[in-house]
Amino acid sequence: MIAKTPALSDASADNERQHQISSADLPLHCPPDGTALWSQHPRVYLPIAAGETALCPYCGNRFFLPKDA
Repeated sequence: MIAKTPALSDASADNERQHQISSADLPLHCPPDGTALWSQHPRVYLPIAAGETALCPYCGNRFFLPKDA
């Protein structure tokens, strides 16, 4: 199940958390904007294409970009 997070502003330190993103969130990076400072790892930019999922190598967050985004 993918949790819809419009601006990814409610991201937390939960491992394996899933986010549905839109083209407005590109370029995709993790940790997402709005992540609590104490739970951040170094910023990493993740390649993603429409209809695909990207996985953060640091925290395991999964990001999904729908084909119609």
